[in-house]
Parts: sequence; C-alpha cells; structure tokens
Amino acid sequence: MNKKWVFIATGLLCLTPWVTSPIALILGFALSTSGMVPKEFAVEKWTKKLLAYSIVGLGFGIHLQEALQVTGDGLGLIVTSIFFTLAMGMLLAKLFNFDKETSYLVSAGTAICGGSAIAAVAPAIRAKDQSIGLALATVFVLNSIALFVFPVIGHALNLDQNTFGMWAAIAIHDTSSVVGAASAYGEEALKVATTLKLSRALWIIPVALISTFIFRSGSRKISIPYFIFFYCAAILFSDLLPQFDAVYNVIFSIAKQLMIVCLFLIGSAISVEKIRTAGAKPMILGVILWVMVSVGSLLWLLYL
Repeated sequence: MNKKWVFIATGLLCLTPWVTSPIALILGFALSTSGMVPKEFAVEKWTKKLLAYSIVGLGFGIHLQEALQVTGDGLGLIVTSIFFTLAMGMLLAKLFNFDKETSYLVSAGTAICGGSAIAAVAPAIRAKDQSIGLALATVFVLNSIALFVFPVIGHALNLDQNTFGMWAAIAIHDTSSVVGAASAYGEEALKVATTLKLSRALWIIPVALISTFIFRSGSRKISIPYFIFFYCAAILFSDLLPQFDAVYNVIFSIAKQLMIVCLFLIGSAISVEKIRTAGAKPMILGVILWVMVSVGSLLWLLYL
C-alpha cells in the first residue's frame, strides 16, 4: 500500500470512536516523521477548511443563554490576558534582544488563537516569511504539548468542567487544541471552551489593526476568520428553532469527530525539522508567555 492510501486510511480511522484527540495528533506526527504524508495533499489548506466547518457544526450544540453567560463571565479575563501577553512579549523581546517581528507574532499567537492570529497579524506588520514560519512552528509545538498536558493537570487539580473549559480557552493557543483538550475532559468543558475561545478569537480584528500602527505599516490587509460569524449564526438558528434538536445533536456529534480528523491533519504537518527550525529564542519566549498566561488565568479562575 503506497503512502497516499496509508494517509487516507489513517484519516478515515480518525472518524471512528476508537481514536481520541491525542491519538489522532500522534498518528499524524508519526506519518509526518516517517515521510508518509503525500506531497500532493494540501494538508494546511484542508485543515483550515475542515476546522472552520467543524466549529460551525459545534455551534448547533450550544444554547444561546449559555453562550452569553460564558462570554460575559470570561470577558474580563479575555481582555486582560490578551493585552498582558502582548505587552509582556514586547518587553521580553527588548530585554533579551529577541527579533522584534518574530517575538510579536509569537506573542499574538499566544494572546489570541495561535496560527490564525499569526496569519492575521503577519500581513498587518509586513512580517517576513522566516518570522512567520518560526512563530508558527513555536505555536504548533506548544499546542501539541497542551493537548496532552492540560487534561492531566485539570484532573490532578480536580477542576470542574466549567473552570477547565474557561482555562483551556484562555491558555491554549489554537482552537483545534482547545477543542481537543476540552472534549477529552468532558461535554460541558467542550461547550464552554469552544464558546469562550471563539469570543477570544474575535479580538484578532482589533489587534491586527493596532499592530498596523505599532509597526507603522501601510498595509491594511487583515485576515478575518469569518467562520466565527457562521458559528454564532448556528447558535442563533438552533435557539430559534428548537424543534429540530435531534438534528442539531447529530450535527454536533459529527463536528466533534471531524475535529479529531483536524488534529490528525495538524499532526501530519508537524515534523522534527519544523521543531528544530523553531530555534531556541522563539521557543523560550513562547514557553515563558505560555506559562505566564496558563498560571495567571488559572489563579484568576480559582481565586477571583
């Protein structure tokens, strides 16, 4: 069997209930490391599309009142964490003489939503391809670690579903890893994490605009994640027409399974070479910011 069919068969396996989020990521990484990912497959392109469709589908499983409550409860934490992370990133870059452009992209990815934020902010500051690649590699590595580590910490600290969902939404970079970690923790954690994470992702727009002025770039091109608005529409639709609740449950279940396939695709885009390319400085900055956000947000949720 050639690598094309091995890749397809493994992806289809991720649609079964036997493959969990962490296992899907490992399977993807294993194929990538062994050179079994076909070059003709546009993995990153398919990942973005499938992720968007999956998130919209998850919207059908979230009730409007729950969404409003979660967003309201977490608004202060969202705003504080975003601007604290960006400020600390710029400060640390200056103190340790890190590359300003790469450091800012890593900070933006940590502050908002990983690769999506980096992709949105990059044209606004006219970032070089090398800086974008280093920032993305850093975020990918930390995302992969978060998917495994956060549920373990959550259970060790005996966090309830709501608290874990909010913590994952704030402290994990990419939406896919947030959903993966939260789904491994529980159904309620998944709903809370998805809602709050997408509320946080909306801050891509103002942050990209602010970034344009910080870097004095003439560019005004901003990549807006439109699927967030469709996600909101799905919540409204299911709330206005509750008689189709059985259909919404099916859509929600399919979306959860597609999210596992997304994690398989993300894993297949990670390689040892990419991890090495990330280098020490971006990774050091990424880890410091990630620890600050993770610890700070958890203390906020537990004691404030």
